[in-house]
Amino acid sequence: MTITADKEAPQRDTPRKRSVPKKVKKKANRDSQLKSAVLFLIPASIGFIVFFAWPALRGLYLSFTDYNLLRPPTFIGFDNYVAISTDPVFWNSLKVTLQYVVINVGVQTVAALLLAVLMQRFTRSMVVRGVIMLPYLIANVIVALVWFWLCDYNLGIINAGLDFFGIDKVGFFGNENIAMGTIAMVNVWRHLGYTALLLFAGLQAIPKDVYEAAEVDGAGEWRVFRSVTLPLLRPVLAFVLVVTVVGSFQIFDTIAVTTGGGPVDATRAINYYIYQRAFERLDFGYASALAVILMIILAAIALLQNKLLRANESDLER
Repeated sequence: MTITADKEAPQRDTPRKRSVPKKVKKKANRDSQLKSAVLFLIPASIGFIVFFAWPALRGLYLSFTDYNLLRPPTFIGFDNYVAISTDPVFWNSLKVTLQYVVINVGVQTVAALLLAVLMQRFTRSMVVRGVIMLPYLIANVIVALVWFWLCDYNLGIINAGLDFFGIDKVGFFGNENIAMGTIAMVNVWRHLGYTALLLFAGLQAIPKDVYEAAEVDGAGEWRVFRSVTLPLLRPVLAFVLVVTVVGSFQIFDTIAVTTGGGPVDATRAINYYIYQRAFERLDFGYASALAVILMIILAAIALLQNKLLRANESDLER
């Protein structure tokens, strides 16, 4: 006799997966991304603090001191800045620097824009771009030395060519009236390709249908360039001008290699004057004050350029 027991096996509740709220997921992803970003920023931050922030703050402090390597800094307040305001060498160096900036930026920007337009119209070859970039890949000191030898009054090939055609030789680096212009043209030659490629990239970003619409309206080449190309190229052009102007104010190596600030202070730019006060006269407090003034000038020029050129706006968005 079999006895069947109608017993039901106990049922276990299977645990359900709890759904994580979207806000929690987003917060976890954000925290993870933040940690990754911090890890990547640490090396750059260390470099920024060690090589820029700390030297800048140290230089700002030294600008209010009388300091050389022989004795510790002595706080003197604004005496260095007062002395700079009546320093004829400083004002001459500022004038010389402005002269260089006007020649370098003016010639380089116009020539680079023309070269970029020619590249866009006639060739987009990578070989041509590489050839144009070659001078920029050469160290500035080497470029300065090569041109210094080429322009030498007695042995330079340029003056030899002038003499061959019966033209009087020119002391390019020895004549106080043209020495700074010569240095500016040397740097124009070196940086022209780089600036042209930046503008060429900006031209590439302009939509072709804009030019097609201008052609349909019957606009000529000059009208298209003035009314279409330049306005749409303004953000890139503003960036190029800011970089070029700031870089021009920092001219040093070409002067150090060629003229050494001469003849008769005709090429003593403000950066070279800072170097002389710091490392030749060991007047680090005065040199730091000069550097602070230069930093303020560059910051003001960059802000003014961005505002006037409306660098953060584009006519394509209108």
